[in-house]
Formats: sequence, C-alpha cells, structure tokens
Amino acid sequence: MTQASDQGIFRGPAKIRHIAIGSSHPGRSAEYYKAAFGWREVARLGKDAEDPNGVVLSDGSLNISVLRFSNDQIGKGVGCEGFHHLGFVVDDVAAWTARLEAMGTPCIVGEHDIPPGAQYEIKFRSPDDVVFDISDVAWPGSTALDGTPAPDRQPSAAQENRSRFPAGKAPAPELGQG
Repeated sequence: MTQASDQGIFRGPAKIRHIAIGSSHPGRSAEYYKAAFGWREVARLGKDAEDPNGVVLSDGSLNISVLRFSNDQIGKGVGCEGFHHLGFVVDDVAAWTARLEAMGTPCIVGEHDIPPGAQYEIKFRSPDDVVFDISDVAWPGSTALDGTPAPDRQPSAAQENRSRFPAGKAPAPELGQG
C-alpha cells in the first residue's frame, strides 16, 4: 500500500517491532516471560548477568525489552514498572517525523538526544500520552519491514554516525535504555 502525503510517500503502515517494559528486576521478569510465553532471550544488558539492567527477549517478530531504567527520558520516572513505550519500524524516518510533527505530535527525544550506546530511534508522545519510537533499524530479535529477521545485535546510533556522538567518541553507554 502506497499512501501519498504532504510530507512524502509512505510505502505502507509502520510496524510495531519493539515494546519496552520497566522492571526493578529485569532478570526475574524475563524468566517469567520466557516460561509463560516461550520467548527467546536475545541478550542481557549490564555487567552482572545474574542481576542485569535489562534483558532483551523476542517472540520471533517483536523485540520485548525488560529494562531497569537508569534515566528518565520520557517523564515516567526512573523506577517505572510495567509498560513504558513501544517502537515502530518505518521506511523513512525523516518523512515519518515530518508527518507526525505536522499532526502536532511532539518529538521528545530527537536524533541529537539519543543516549550513548542506544540504537537509532526517535521518540514521540501521542495525544493520549503514550510514548513511541520510530526507527528504520529493526530492533534485535524483531523483523524488518520486509520480514527479514534482524540480527541479535544492532550498531548503536553513534556507531552509525546518527547521533551527536561520533563513532568511538561516545561516553560509556548508560544501560537500561530502549
């Protein structure tokens, strides 16, 4: 489906490929989700595998990141538990950004605000206060728009030279961001 707009041409709907869940115990929460739903563990974040800052899970199509947040990018608090935000893979981030901003959707984390070590994603806040990301890079454990599985590890925005931090010059990553 191709849809023309004032901001560009969209080749189809954005696809949900990422859900972030806040947890004070990501490892314990991840074990529950793996046992309950059969999800695959993609990665553990942080230096302590027994008490990780985050665990990345996948159902084969979606990246489900269970995270203990180290900063508050979206105004929910560092100790946020439960649903945090979701992410959409889009074909053209600039065109989708223009479309969303033309609709009055505020961008709350732009390209130059992406934390060190984080994947390339732009955050917005919907009229009903739901935070969502858009990215043209599929999250680890999810699938791209064409259905191709994403690798279990993606380069950071800094590594792609798509943030304020040039590759190799970014400060140490702040874990628990997604």
